[in-house]
Amino acid sequence: MSDQIKIFDTTLRDGEQSAGATMTHDEKVQIALTLDEMKVDVIEAGFPIASQGDFEAVSEIARQVQFSVVAGLARAVPGDIARAGEAVRHAKRPRIHTFVSTSPIHLQHQMRATEDEVVEIIARTVTQARDLVDDVEWSGMDATRTPLEYLARCVRKAIECGATTINLPDTVGYATPTEYREMFEYIRRECGDDVTYSTHCHNDLGLAVANSLAGIEGGARQVECTINGLGERAGNAALEEVVMALKVRGDVMPWTTGVDATQLMRASKLVSVASGFQVQYNKAIVGKNAFAHESGIHQDGMLKHAETYEIMRPEDVGVRSSSLVMGKHSGRHAFKTKLKELGFELGDNALQDAFRRFKDLADRKKNVYDEDIEALLEDQIEEVAERARVMSLTVIAGTGGPQKAILVMDVEGRHVTEEATGNGPVDAVFNAVKKIVPHEAKLSLYQVHAVTEGTDAQAEVSVRLEHNGRIESGRGADVDTLVASAKAYVAAVNKLQARRRMHAQGATPGDGTVVAAE
Repeated sequence: MSDQIKIFDTTLRDGEQSAGATMTHDEKVQIALTLDEMKVDVIEAGFPIASQGDFEAVSEIARQVQFSVVAGLARAVPGDIARAGEAVRHAKRPRIHTFVSTSPIHLQHQMRATEDEVVEIIARTVTQARDLVDDVEWSGMDATRTPLEYLARCVRKAIECGATTINLPDTVGYATPTEYREMFEYIRRECGDDVTYSTHCHNDLGLAVANSLAGIEGGARQVECTINGLGERAGNAALEEVVMALKVRGDVMPWTTGVDATQLMRASKLVSVASGFQVQYNKAIVGKNAFAHESGIHQDGMLKHAETYEIMRPEDVGVRSSSLVMGKHSGRHAFKTKLKELGFELGDNALQDAFRRFKDLADRKKNVYDEDIEALLEDQIEEVAERARVMSLTVIAGTGGPQKAILVMDVEGRHVTEEATGNGPVDAVFNAVKKIVPHEAKLSLYQVHAVTEGTDAQAEVSVRLEHNGRIESGRGADVDTLVASAKAYVAAVNKLQARRRMHAQGATPGDGTVVAAE
C-alpha cells in the first residue's frame, strides 16, 4: 500500500456547518486558494444543493483552484448529484462526493428505508455520479454504528457502480481507535484494495485525531479533516494535528502527506477570522500558547536547548518563534532574557530590583505583557522622555477633499507649527507630528476607547510604534478624539527617541542604569 496520505479538507463544507460559522463567498474562495497553495489533496468546497450561494462558491472555487481536487457534496438524491456535477464541472480535477445513511438507527428513524432499499439507492446514485465525473467518493453515514456485514455489502455495491474512494465516517464521534482500525481492516478484507479508503472523524469524545490515525493504521489512505478542527457539534479531526502528528512521529507512523505545513498558522488565522470562531489558546499546533512557556523550569530548559520542551520547531508550522510568557512562574533567567529582547540590559542591582518588582506585579496581575515589564523601568526613561508635547491642533475634515491638520508643538521649549494632509483626519495629524519630530517608526496599533458614555465622552487613545525591533506605546486622553490621538502618538515618539538618546549617551551596565539597546 502507498505510504502517501491524501488530505481531504472539508472546512468549507463540514466546517461551515458549525453553528454560527457561515462564511461569505469571498472568504470561501480565499480559504480555498490558501488550501490549494498548501497542496491539500482534496478541497470539499461545499454542498451545492444547499443554496444558490453555496453553488456559486463551489463553482468559483472549481474555476480558480489549480492543484487540488475540488469536491461537491451531494445526498443520495438525483437532484443533489446533478447540482454537484454542475458546480464542479469547471474544475481541473472534479469530484462528486455522495453519501447515504447505513446504520440501523439512521435507517429506522431518518431514512425510514430497509437495508435492501438503501443498497438500491447506492447503486442508482453512484452510477449517476460516475456518469458525470470520473472521480466519485461514496460515504456510508454513521458507518461506525453499522453492522460490518451490511456495511461491506454497501461498500461492494458502491465500488461495483464506480466509486473510486470509500469513506467510512465516524459521524457521531462514537468509535474508539481500536474499533475504527479494525473496521477498515475488515472492509478491506471483504471488499479489496482497488479503491482509496477514507476516514472522517468527529470529535464528540475528543478522539477524532486518534481515530483518524488509527484508520490509517487500518489501511485508510485519505483523511478528511478541517482547519482548527472546525465542524458540527464538537468539530472534526483537525487538519493541522493530523499533518504534524505524521510529520513529527514518522518513526512510529511511517506515512507522509504533501501538505506544506509552514502555512498551517496562516490558514488557521484565516479560518478563525472568516468563521468568527476564536482558536482556543491551548489548541495543539496553532493555539496562541502552543509554543509559549511560562514555567520557570520550562523557560530555563528552553533557553538552554529548545528540544527540552518542544517536539517541533515553531517555524515548521508558520510560527515565527517560541515565546517566553512572563508570569509568576517565570524565573530570573527568563526575565533577564525577556529584558534583552525588549532592548534593556541591567546591572546586577538593577536587575535584582526589577525582578522583585516583576514578581510582585505577577502575583497581582493575571497576564504580564511586554508593556507591563517596560513600565517597571519607566522611571529612568521618563526623565528624558518629555521632549515634545502638543500645544494646539486644528483639523479640517469632510468629504470635500483631503483632510488637513495644523499642529503646534513645544519641542524642547521651542514652538513649532506644521500642517499636513492625510487619508483621513487621524492620518493628517500623525503626518504633522512626523514633520515636527521626524522618525521612521511604523504604526502597529491605533485604538480608541471611550472613558464614559455619551457624545461628550472623554476619548482615551492608545498608540503603538515599532522601529528596528523596538516597540513603544503611548496613551493620550481628551474630550476631542483627534487631540487625544495626537497626544498618544507624540508620547510614543518621545519614548522611542528617549531610548535612542540614552543609548547614545553610553550608559553602562553594572551601575544600576537602564541601557536601551538599539
